[in-house]
Amino acid sequence: MTRHPEDAALIAAFEASASDLLAYLSRRVGPDDAADLLGETMVVAWRRVRRLPDDPERARMWLFGVARGTLLNHARGERRRWALADRIRSHAGEDLSAAPADAGADVRDAIARLDPELAELVRLVHWDGFSLTDAAELLGIPASTARGRYQRAKGELRAALSMEAPLA
Repeated sequence: MTRHPEDAALIAAFEASASDLLAYLSRRVGPDDAADLLGETMVVAWRRVRRLPDDPERARMWLFGVARGTLLNHARGERRRWALADRIRSHAGEDLSAAPADAGADVRDAIARLDPELAELVRLVHWDGFSLTDAAELLGIPASTARGRYQRAKGELRAALSMEAPLA
């Protein structure tokens, strides 16, 4: 494996600054997230290695700048997660009482027997309340594909549940 001079310089800069970077990150996000953010900082720095200054002190400051950017990205992600949690709580309502343990067991079993992609689509639409378009986006498929799969899943569920229905 051929090493570039930038690689050696980045390794030296990391070795000289890693403990300080980890302390910097720990003071801002706590020890649990700091190690992950240090890893992200290293990945970003590696991608931008050609921008690494030659002077060791400037390289150290550059690494702290990369770490700061990583912190800002982390903070944005945290805000988005909290906003999503707030939206979910506001839509969920206050009464989240559970149904009896055996209620809907036949439907759950029929869904479980579907192809996993079809089952997840049905769960997203009926259990989680997503529209077909939103479910398609979550699954990373076109909306038209989701509509076709949903129709297929409904047909398979209808057939499975009609076979399980007691005969009168």
